[in-house]
Amino acid sequence: MAPDSLEILLPVHNEADSIEATIREMYTVIRAAVEPGFIVCEDGSRDNTQQVLRNLANELPIRLNLSETRKGYSKAVCEGMAMTEADYLLCVDSDGQCDPADFRRFWESRTRADVLIGQRVDRADTMVRRTFSRFFYVIYQSVFRAPVHDPSCPFVLIRREIAHRLATEMGEMKEGFWWEFVARCHRHGYRFLEFPVHHRTRAAGTTRVYKWRKMPGIFLHHVAALFKIWFQTRPTA
Repeated sequence: MAPDSLEILLPVHNEADSIEATIREMYTVIRAAVEPGFIVCEDGSRDNTQQVLRNLANELPIRLNLSETRKGYSKAVCEGMAMTEADYLLCVDSDGQCDPADFRRFWESRTRADVLIGQRVDRADTMVRRTFSRFFYVIYQSVFRAPVHDPSCPFVLIRREIAHRLATEMGEMKEGFWWEFVARCHRHGYRFLEFPVHHRTRAAGTTRVYKWRKMPGIFLHHVAALFKIWFQTRPTA
């Protein structure tokens, strides 16, 4: 029987200064456990990201999904999930904050659960983002009671069929993709396994989403989306 195959999904926007080093590190570290391929969903970058990716794709096993316009994180990830051909898909952010050294434990435990997700240790995000997550987590768990401690962690290993299914369902939380992903997986009855993962400072640049002036609107939209997702996933029988 052939060993399980793996693809790594990376949503990328304006990461020209760091994306090559990020992908090379992932490839070097993860291939010690399994030979990976990459799905890179580039989201309308305005720097030199696309050219860097084209050059890398000539050397490494990378499938590119390039865009001339900005689609947003959620749509980029959904398109990558729909493209998945390998048995398993590892979803990670492309900013260098995820440590690929944590992958081996996920891979060795892949048959123990449907969704393997990280729990960030010593989270290296801004105080704004951590404060938002702390308050929203309380509301989120009052609605879904998902069996994870860090539902927004972008370090997730799933089977291909789960990736394909969720790719067609996501879309309510544009700035909170993994919150929605975990909620929908939980409502589908998928089994979770959570591992502590290291969380590093960004390799380059800064987040463009979680600024103080944007927080009230994001928070209210997220809360409204929770109840829409709950309604959409309620039992119909």
